[in-house]
Amino acid sequence: MVKIEALTKSFGSHTLFKDLALEFPRGKLTVIMGPSGCGKSTLLRCINFLELFDSGAISIGDLSVGWAEGESSHLPPEKKVLLQKMRLKTGMVFQSFNLFPHLTVLGNVMLAPVQVKRMHANDAASLGRRILERVGLGEKVDAYPAKLSGGQQQRVAIARSLAMQPEVMLYDEPTSQLDPRLVDEVFNVMRELDREGMTQIVVTHSEQFARDTACRVLRFEENTFHWQ
Repeated sequence: MVKIEALTKSFGSHTLFKDLALEFPRGKLTVIMGPSGCGKSTLLRCINFLELFDSGAISIGDLSVGWAEGESSHLPPEKKVLLQKMRLKTGMVFQSFNLFPHLTVLGNVMLAPVQVKRMHANDAASLGRRILERVGLGEKVDAYPAKLSGGQQQRVAIARSLAMQPEVMLYDEPTSQLDPRLVDEVFNVMRELDREGMTQIVVTHSEQFARDTACRVLRFEENTFHWQ
């Protein structure tokens, strides 16, 4: 489960959310919707600690970290270590695929397990092949990103995140840059992960995906939110 307590985040004088309290259930797919600039993507980045919130606390599984206003700029070493541990519990998929063009599909997927987790290359390759099969790209292991469609590249990006074996998958509008004909192949991977019990939090503008797949929908407006 992902739990957010009293979370506040501002950019200058603009407050995106104040004292935000949310819980995202374990093993479920939750969709976040709302207009541009309301804080949806920033919330995901806070959960992944790519963006440090001003104050509050976040729990992911059995780990939790928080701080008071003004503390984020000088966190003690033990909290920085905790942030790294919590970041490894999440996988993040962005609008852009950000694949390394000089690496094969398999090379992209196995890179982080080898470099971050110090996994043996043979083990990482075996893991990468299994995950690529899961996302329907088992036959593309030796292909380079330039030879793939946008939908295939985004599925590689999902596989790359899954290779780190996260507890939670975060998606920031993962289909917004895709040809409409390719959107479903990405959503279908997310639906399959949902059936497997992966905790997923998805920012998207797709009303149909939210209606058909999400266990709950969180609607963001400026400084407010409500569940559906």
